Amino acid sequence: MGKALKLLVTVLLLGTTHTFAQETNSLKIVIEPDPVVVEVGSELHIQATLVNENGEALPDTILFYSRNGRDLEVSRDGYVKANKPGTYSALALRSGPRDQRVTKSFEIEVPYPPIAKVEFIDVPKNIYSRTTIDLRVNVIDEMGLVRENPDLTITSNNKSVAVVQHGKLMALKMGKVQLIAESEGKKATLVVNVKNNPTASIEIENEETSIRTGDVITLNAVAKASNGKTTDAPITYSFVAQPDDNLGQGAEGQISQEGKFVANKPGIFTLSARSGDVVTDQIIRVRDRNVARDIELVGHGEVLDVHTSDLWIWEGVDGRDYAITGTWGANGDAYFWDVTDPSNITPIDTVRVDARTVNDVKISEDGTIGVITREGASDRKNGMVVLDVTNPRDVKILAEYNEGLTGGVHNAFIYEDHVYAVNNGRRYDIINIEDPTNPVTVGRFELDTPGHSIHDVWIEDGIAYSSNWRDGVVAVDIGSRDSELADAGGSPENPVQLGSYSYPSGWNHAAFPFKSKSTGDFYVIAGDEAFPEGLPSRNNPVAAAGWIHFVKFDGWEKPKEVARYQVPEAGTHNFWVVDDLLFVAYYNAGLRIVDISGELMGNLYDQGREIAKFEPTHPDALVPNAPFTWGPQPYKGHIFISDWNSGLWAIKLVEESSQGTN
Repeated sequence: MGKALKLLVTVLLLGTTHTFAQETNSLKIVIEPDPVVVEVGSELHIQATLVNENGEALPDTILFYSRNGRDLEVSRDGYVKANKPGTYSALALRSGPRDQRVTKSFEIEVPYPPIAKVEFIDVPKNIYSRTTIDLRVNVIDEMGLVRENPDLTITSNNKSVAVVQHGKLMALKMGKVQLIAESEGKKATLVVNVKNNPTASIEIENEETSIRTGDVITLNAVAKASNGKTTDAPITYSFVAQPDDNLGQGAEGQISQEGKFVANKPGIFTLSARSGDVVTDQIIRVRDRNVARDIELVGHGEVLDVHTSDLWIWEGVDGRDYAITGTWGANGDAYFWDVTDPSNITPIDTVRVDARTVNDVKISEDGTIGVITREGASDRKNGMVVLDVTNPRDVKILAEYNEGLTGGVHNAFIYEDHVYAVNNGRRYDIINIEDPTNPVTVGRFELDTPGHSIHDVWIEDGIAYSSNWRDGVVAVDIGSRDSELADAGGSPENPVQLGSYSYPSGWNHAAFPFKSKSTGDFYVIAGDEAFPEGLPSRNNPVAAAGWIHFVKFDGWEKPKEVARYQVPEAGTHNFWVVDDLLFVAYYNAGLRIVDISGELMGNLYDQGREIAKFEPTHPDALVPNAPFTWGPQPYKGHIFISDWNSGLWAIKLVEESSQGTN
């Protein structure tokens, strides 16, 4: 058997990253077989036994958990199906009250099948001298699976014509060369006839030579032969920077092999397009983006004795402005506030339900109906609660709805008299609330991938964007209003999947659709959530991890991740977009406001696109003097934010200086 690739996956239970107590000195879990090894395509039943300090087996139920998705399916009762080689982590849990829980982490090894063949793929029709191309080779095992990151060597039998370095073919001169790709004794050969490079000149069509940091330009270089005709010879792009300062700064910019360039720092840049011995340069002047603005603290609604979860701000039927905030790991309270004067945020009512956590809070577009979610109910009848918020000073409970939702609702969204409720981390149920006293489930959407899970759903223009951890962002037509985006005939009773995008970390926690006001490009912004060091506590204000992914959709079948916004040593939670401004709650890094105008490329954090930041802290907060910002909502010229440690805040951007942003 081939060696197994280490793919240790963080186990996330029920959509959170709580850490359960490990084995105690008196009780432990024994896993059989030991070690656990299962072949690709096979199934195995794992046995787990709870034993005491004397080695005596105790009667109890042990459940199994894994977040390895489609690669390795693990059922709650221990049935394992291996779909992909690797070494995976899983968890055995004896459930019960927190102080009685016992867990055991263990590994499941899925050995690689032997290699069956090696093959070159996507070889260019013409390969020219003095050019470099990527060599693509598939290493396929006996199960028909393409091996990821295989042990592979590629050699040339005529290094005077072409050499191979790090998977790239460097064609040096005209002539024939044989390439040999080998992995675990299996070989493939490719005969390459290197042709004379016909390029006599290169024209750069770009005319933008004075730009700001973060602006993306496309060189549009064209290689031409001596007769003036365009050739198919590949062009390689590069740049040399002359920064405005030389104080040991980081990377000055980024250029792609599609000819797109973005600068992180101001300065003079020489951009080069090369094919063969022909090089054409273009000089670019880059100035600072100059978008920074000050933040003014306007008001604070203190919540210092329990954790605050989500928020929603709305205009009531009486014309005044109100807010609702949830609570986390507490007594099942939802707080209502008058925020008409953001400098005087005033609590006006509290609704208490049977729950430990009211994680999500939403208000209908007409400001009359509210929905709060429930987790941790004493009778395990979780679900959602429908509220009459016509008078936010005297909120009434209209209905408690838990039909099929008793596992807990973590997030929800109200759209056109329907609630989209994330159900037990597996799917979202679609509940009609035209009669808010009598909710009725009319549809649901659930992925069919092994080990699938879901965290959140957001709806805009009749398209639901769900965040599904390892399965990424999934777009679903539930009655699209934008025929350019979708016309699949979906409805609440018949949701139709449009497209999806996933990424390797599997941390997808939130999503927000965004059509650029400045370019018209359509993105789905995907946010991570991860806690490598566990959740923070009063004595341990730890950092989160993860970043914002900008995924450009040019049709639902062709998503491409083009940019990110990554703050070092912090991680994202919820976010909001208005026009070309991103408001993102970055947990321990507070609120960040980011300019996302124009074409996007690279890490926006490095490009001077950050407009402002605000870190809410309070000396008497549940975790003192430590921001842990949950979510933002821009509203009527202010930005309201909820902070897990300290409650509800209102801030505003100070008007731009006379320098402007150009």
